[in-house]
Amino acid sequence: MTHHDPPGIIAPHIPADTYRRAETTGAPVVIVVHHTDPTGRPLRHYLFPVAVAGAGVIGVFGLVAAFLALLDFAVNAAVAVGGAAGPIGVGGITLRLFRSKH
Repeated sequence: MTHHDPPGIIAPHIPADTYRRAETTGAPVVIVVHHTDPTGRPLRHYLFPVAVAGAGVIGVFGLVAAFLALLDFAVNAAVAVGGAAGPIGVGGITLRLFRSKH
């Protein structure tokens, strides 16, 4: 009796005694292979870049909002100081923030 290995790469899927019994008796061996071809990339491949881009956009919006809030606070502080103090002098240098209306 000569021994032949199963053709192709199906050897790990058929038990050796089943293959040899089918080889000696001539009985057919039915192999069912379940295989589905993916039609495209899974959603998880796109999720990470979209999450990183979304976090970046939210971060930029937060940075712009913080800058505008700081700018608003600085303008309000300058108006308050200029309206209340009048001319400001330090070491002989006088700075008039606002001109008087009369």
